[in-house]
Amino acid sequence: MPKPCTCTDKMAGLEDDDNFDEEIFQETALLSFPQEVQNVLDEILPSDDPIDSPEFNPVDYINTLFPTEQRLDDNIRGVVRGQTNVGEDGREALEEAQRAIQDLFSKIKDIKDKAEKSEEMVKEITRDIKQLDHAKRHLTASITTLNHLHMLVGGVESLTSLSRRRQYGDVANLLQGVQNVLEHFQPYMAIPQIRELADRVKQMQAELGTQIITDFEEAFQGSGAKYGPGNQRQLKEACFVVNILDPKVKRDLLTWFVRLQLSEYLVLFGENQDVAWLDKIDRRYAWIKRTLVDFEEKFGHLFPVDWEVSERICVEFCDITRKELHKIMGKRRSEIDVKLLLFAIQRTTNFESLISKRFTGVTIQTAQTKPAASKPAPARNPFEEQTYPEGNNPFAEDAGSAGESDDSKTPTKALSSPFIGIISKCFEAHLDIYIESQDRNLADLLTRFLEDFRQYGTPRIESEEGSNVLPSSADLFVCYKKCMVQCSQLSTGQPMIDLSRTFQKYLKEYALRILLNNLPKLSAQSSNMTSATGLIQSILKEGEVTKLTEEEQCRICSILCTAEYCMETAQQLEEKLKEKVDVELITKIDLNTEQDIFHNVISNCIGLLVQDLETACEPALTAMCKMSWSSVEAVGDQSGYVTAISGHLKAALPLIRDNLASSRKYFTQFCVKFANVFIPKFIGSLYKCKSVTAVAAEQIVYPPLQLLLDTHSLKTVLLDLPSLGSSISRKAPASYTKIVQKGMTKAEMLLKVMMSHHEPAKAFIDNYIRLLNDSDISEFQKILEMKGLKRSEINTLLELYRAHLPVSMAIGRQVSMERTGSSGTMVTTPEPESSRIRKLEKLIKKRL
Repeated sequence: MPKPCTCTDKMAGLEDDDNFDEEIFQETALLSFPQEVQNVLDEILPSDDPIDSPEFNPVDYINTLFPTEQRLDDNIRGVVRGQTNVGEDGREALEEAQRAIQDLFSKIKDIKDKAEKSEEMVKEITRDIKQLDHAKRHLTASITTLNHLHMLVGGVESLTSLSRRRQYGDVANLLQGVQNVLEHFQPYMAIPQIRELADRVKQMQAELGTQIITDFEEAFQGSGAKYGPGNQRQLKEACFVVNILDPKVKRDLLTWFVRLQLSEYLVLFGENQDVAWLDKIDRRYAWIKRTLVDFEEKFGHLFPVDWEVSERICVEFCDITRKELHKIMGKRRSEIDVKLLLFAIQRTTNFESLISKRFTGVTIQTAQTKPAASKPAPARNPFEEQTYPEGNNPFAEDAGSAGESDDSKTPTKALSSPFIGIISKCFEAHLDIYIESQDRNLADLLTRFLEDFRQYGTPRIESEEGSNVLPSSADLFVCYKKCMVQCSQLSTGQPMIDLSRTFQKYLKEYALRILLNNLPKLSAQSSNMTSATGLIQSILKEGEVTKLTEEEQCRICSILCTAEYCMETAQQLEEKLKEKVDVELITKIDLNTEQDIFHNVISNCIGLLVQDLETACEPALTAMCKMSWSSVEAVGDQSGYVTAISGHLKAALPLIRDNLASSRKYFTQFCVKFANVFIPKFIGSLYKCKSVTAVAAEQIVYPPLQLLLDTHSLKTVLLDLPSLGSSISRKAPASYTKIVQKGMTKAEMLLKVMMSHHEPAKAFIDNYIRLLNDSDISEFQKILEMKGLKRSEINTLLELYRAHLPVSMAIGRQVSMERTGSSGTMVTTPEPESSRIRKLEKLIKKRL
């Protein structure tokens, strides 16, 4: 066994190790190489470190790095003694710097003084040079001014001589130069001689203007007119002089000449002349056309092109014609009929269109075009998927004006031309004659529509491809468009507002007389029917019901489609009218009331169709209530009343759907309204079935089972209602499916409650709340009466239900959440259920 190591042994071991290391160090430190080896090592590994030196002495090296205490004291003493002289040296340096600054300031002042003296010397040297420069400039200006003065004096003398000899070509060239030279003397107008020359030039210009106008008058006016080849050049050059003279001379000359050209027109078409009346208005325009052609041939080359003399003659003709027509129509208003008025308007607008293409209108001082109206963004048509019958949209971009002759299609130019309306505006004050005539025409048109409707009736649509819109509606809006276009060419002001009111009047008349008054009448039907809830049933004494014929059903569908077409087209008519009228009158165009009337017609049509179909199903529901349900001992196929209801629906729906093929959304509304009316009535009929259930605890009750089977069959038929009898399979709209699912599921839950036993009472009430969570105490009482319970049992259950009511409301909300999934569809009824209900459900599934 080894001997344990003690602390003394450990210390001894450490001392031995230290002695061993010291020996090795001494041996290594004393190691030395031969000189040759040492030299080779120095070459291979050169080093400046004193430690690597062979003569390295550690003691000297350490003393070098760490001086002795005496040496440190000597260094400190030297530094302290050296600092005693620093203050004195600083004061001496500051004084030296101040002396240097004073010397520098003195030198700068000397330099500044010398610079000022140099500047004065330069000014004295250049003063004479400046005087010479100013003298040269003034001399040049004086020579230029003298030259201009010489030119001015010579030009004035030459102008006087040339003017007397009527050498207008030279006068035009010289006069422009004299005017340019005279502008240089504007600063010298205070000098009397210069002022005299300027006045003389001005007087000469006035004399030239008078002389030239006189020359033109002598050449063109009077019996001794001198115009001919001899003076054509002189008059043409005189026009160049007129361009240089005061603009008033040009205006006076042109005014005189234009009136001279139209003097014959004032005589021929005077107020007392036969050709002045509207029936011969086209002779006025034929005369001006001939006059303009003759002017261009004879005098067109005489006047400068930029004078636009032909346009000035035409504009003056238009102004005179407008005033004369306004005057004569005011005096003979009683002689104006709509035919004569339209003839005059047509000929006038044709002439305006012609001259708007020929002339630019630059000579018209006042722009006669109204600024383009900032059109509001058209409201998006909510029925944009609605397709109009072919050719029935009168406001389409490519729709032509039916019945409009080629002569009535007036070519128009952009409204930017000032010639559009320059004459025809005089007819605006008499457009009431046109509007009254259109009022009478529309009244006659509606009477004809009514007679045609009564004579020919409405078409029957045999397929889903055709349109069921009355042709009269399209004819009405085509007539509206034609009237609007004609009126807007003459006025965009109050006459357009009056015309829009006439449109509104006959839109109402059409809706009431043609559409609403021709709807079939059912007995006991309200005259103002606005919703399906306002429809009431009508049963004949023998048990038969009033039912619409197929022709009447087709008529209702046709009126519905026509009302939809009129409602949408009236909206487009309103937008077009707003585009035509002035901006400040846009707010006065409003056809919303008329659109509401057509919407009410649509509602009435849907209500009639729903009422008819509901009335047809009424006998079957009555038969269901009168059945002896207590005698039902087995569950068979669907009952006879279900077959009767299905037969009525299958007979009526294809015809209605085909006739509403162009109005799919309103067919969907019809289905939705029928479901909202029929399902509550069916549930109400269920409540009228008495003694439906037995009271045995575990006995299968066949009457409610048969009713449940019938309810499910009706539910299947109603879900397929939109596509009954259709060759095209379409999925029913989600909104309609949701209504049917909700209503018929309630009927099924009601029957399930009826099949459950009423004892124990608490379980029965809980089951009722679970299945019919949105029900109330009145429905609960009806179910108890259907079960055939005694009055005492009913009262007891009602009291328990009232006491349970606050709790049932919370349970009902929870059950509602459990019975509706995330998608909102009904899920299976929660457990527990009685064994009898499960058996009945299995039996129904087996039967179906």
